[in-house]
Amino acid sequence: MSFSPLIDQLIGALRVLPGVGAKSAQRMAFQLLERDRSGALKLAQSLSEAMERVGHCRRCRTLTELDECKICSSERRDESLICVVETPADVLAIEQTGSFRGRYYVLHGHLSPIDGLGPEEVGIPQLLELVQHSDISELVIATNPTVEGEATAHYIFEQVRPLAITVTRIAHGVPLGGELEYVDGGTLAHAFAGRKQL
Repeated sequence: MSFSPLIDQLIGALRVLPGVGAKSAQRMAFQLLERDRSGALKLAQSLSEAMERVGHCRRCRTLTELDECKICSSERRDESLICVVETPADVLAIEQTGSFRGRYYVLHGHLSPIDGLGPEEVGIPQLLELVQHSDISELVIATNPTVEGEATAHYIFEQVRPLAITVTRIAHGVPLGGELEYVDGGTLAHAFAGRKQL
């Protein structure tokens, strides 16, 4: 069944969201049209404003409406420590821990030749330029523990190896509060490979 052109257009627009199929988009559209028009207008305004004003930080490439994000412009951050992550959401996750005081570099993805994502598409040349022209003592690679994330971490390490800086990889393994019998084999293998002396 087809609705009016504007309703079909709204449903189609909502389907661009991750995990939203036809039925979910239809429910959202009807919720906004039938029960929350003021919320829908506020959503539309926020989306429009964000699309116009939000860009990338000139230093770390995270999302911001400023030329330089708050982390990069903070004098309280350690400029010699850079953490490489795949997405701006990863920056937020690390920041919520309160345990990292350095700066970031956001790749906006990972190496994936199948998807046409090579070093240029994820900003590795800009990362290398940053490392070469800054006083960086340690590069922390915090890509996801997936095949692509590991390949990206290895590629970055190989590119940075000739430079006189320390390159580290975040630890992977058994989650805090997890039970060994429920942890998959790959995670356990990483945990054993990354074990440290007490």
